[in-house]
Amino acid sequence: MGSEFFFAALCENYSDPFFYGPKLRTYNRPIGNRQKHRNQRVQVTVHKIPESVLVVIHTAALEVLLIERADRPGFWQSVTGSLDAPDEPLALTAARELFEETGIVADGAAIALRDWHVANVYEIYPTWRHRYAPGVTLNTEHVFSVCVERDTAITLSAREHLNHLWLPYLAAADRCFSSSNAEAILQLPRHLAA
Repeated sequence: MGSEFFFAALCENYSDPFFYGPKLRTYNRPIGNRQKHRNQRVQVTVHKIPESVLVVIHTAALEVLLIERADRPGFWQSVTGSLDAPDEPLALTAARELFEETGIVADGAAIALRDWHVANVYEIYPTWRHRYAPGVTLNTEHVFSVCVERDTAITLSAREHLNHLWLPYLAAADRCFSSSNAEAILQLPRHLAA
């Protein structure tokens, strides 16, 4: 069993086309008892859940991987992502986002996610508020980290990111556009010592 099998087993909906679906999803549904074979297309708006994860990827030597956002060139960050369902476990969200954005599989053995049990609450940037239900302005972000070898293969999601780079942790914190991301990187030595 390879690590991809482990990840697929971890994410029960791994192959479900709606698991990674867009904001506006289209479903087919029957339109009547007598017309079982005729379908009507129904569009449902799915808002982002204002609860997310931040995964700081680092080496044992405190080099930190940053990725550049495709929708905002010049904005560098660690792996981030929202829960896909209100009851999705945080560790599953972190593992899913880590894999989707970098291709890194947290197999629980060689590459293990570490939950910091830290939650940041911050105001959602106005630029991205349209993704959330009307009136939602705050997001709760749960912090994780993962230690990998410097030569770990990185496969970016072209839809989400343009580039990646490794930096010493202080330089990485300076490069982040998000203050909560920068603070997490600055706290990395303390969490590794614990």
